[in-house]
Amino acid sequence: MELAIKNRIAPTTQDFLTSKPKVKSLRVFSVKCITSLSSSDVAATGVADRPWKTSDARLVLEDGSVWRAKSFGARGTQVGEVVFNTSLTGYQEILTDPSYAGQFVLMTNPHIGNTGVNFDDEESRQCFLAGLVIRSLSTSTSNWRCTKALGDYLLERNLMGIYDVDTRAITRRLRQDGSLIGVLTTEESKTDEELLEMSRSWDIVGIDLISGVTCTAPYEWVDKTDPEWDFNCEGRGDIYHVIAYDFGIKHNILRRLSSYGCKITVVPSNWPASETLKMKPDGVLFSNGPGDPSAVPYAVKTVRIAGKRPCFWNLYGPSVAWPSIRW
Repeated sequence: MELAIKNRIAPTTQDFLTSKPKVKSLRVFSVKCITSLSSSDVAATGVADRPWKTSDARLVLEDGSVWRAKSFGARGTQVGEVVFNTSLTGYQEILTDPSYAGQFVLMTNPHIGNTGVNFDDEESRQCFLAGLVIRSLSTSTSNWRCTKALGDYLLERNLMGIYDVDTRAITRRLRQDGSLIGVLTTEESKTDEELLEMSRSWDIVGIDLISGVTCTAPYEWVDKTDPEWDFNCEGRGDIYHVIAYDFGIKHNILRRLSSYGCKITVVPSNWPASETLKMKPDGVLFSNGPGDPSAVPYAVKTVRIAGKRPCFWNLYGPSVAWPSIRW
C-alpha cells in the first residue's frame, strides 16, 4: 500500500510567516491509498462499510497549508487551536476533557475508534473541544464495554471529526512551529482563502475559556472509583474536606479523592475566596482547565486569598497559582 501526496506547492513556511495571505501561498495536501482492497480481501478481513455518512473536508492552518480529508460526525465550519496528543488510546477521555475547549486535538496514534465509546469513561458532562483529527478511522468496534461507534458519538454531540489526513506531517509542523490556529470545514462554498483569513483573524490568547466549562453552583461530589478498578481501597486514612475549584475539572480526579475518603465540595471558578475560608476546608484544589491563564485575573486573586489554607493543583492550576505567589 503506497501513500501519495498531491498538489504540493514550493514556498516554505517562512514565506507564509512573512507575507500576506495570497492565493499562491496556499499549499494543498491530500493523502490517499493507491491500492484498495478487493471484495474478497474485504470479506476476509471482516471490514464493514462505515455506518455513518462521510463527506469531503478541509483543514486550513494559519501558516497557509490546506489539508484535504474526509469528515465524520457533525458538519459545518469550526475554528480552533490545533494541538496534538500522543496517547495510544483514551480518546473518549480526551473528547470529554474540558482542558481541550477551543482546540482541535490531533491523535498521533494512527488508528482510532476501534474500542468505540461508553458512558463510564467520560471526564465531564459534555464534549468541549472544537474537533478531532485522526489518520485512520476504525470501521468496526470491538470492546465489551462499547455502547456505540465513535462516529455516532460525535454526531450526537455536534462535534466535527476528520480522517484520512497526514497526521504525522501536521504533528511535525506543530512540533517545530508550536500550536497553530486552524479552520475545519465541510462546506464546499467556502474558498481556501476565506478559511485562511478566518484562521489568521482568530486567537485563543486573552479569551476566558474556563467560564464556559465551570459549574454554575457549588455541589457535593460523592461518586467513587468503581471497586472493580480500585486496587487500593483498604486502609484509607482520615476524612478530609477538600474545596475543589472547577476550572474544568475531570471526573476521575474527583473520584480518586472521594475513594481516598475525602469530602469534596466543588465550586465555580468565580467562587469568592472569602466564602471558601469560611468553610474551613482541610485543603483547596485548583483544577485543570483550558485557555490562557492571563485571561482570568479573578482566579489569580482567588489563589492568593485562598492560599491561607493548604492548596494543591494540577495542570492548569499552577499556571494560575504562580502569578499569585510573592517571593
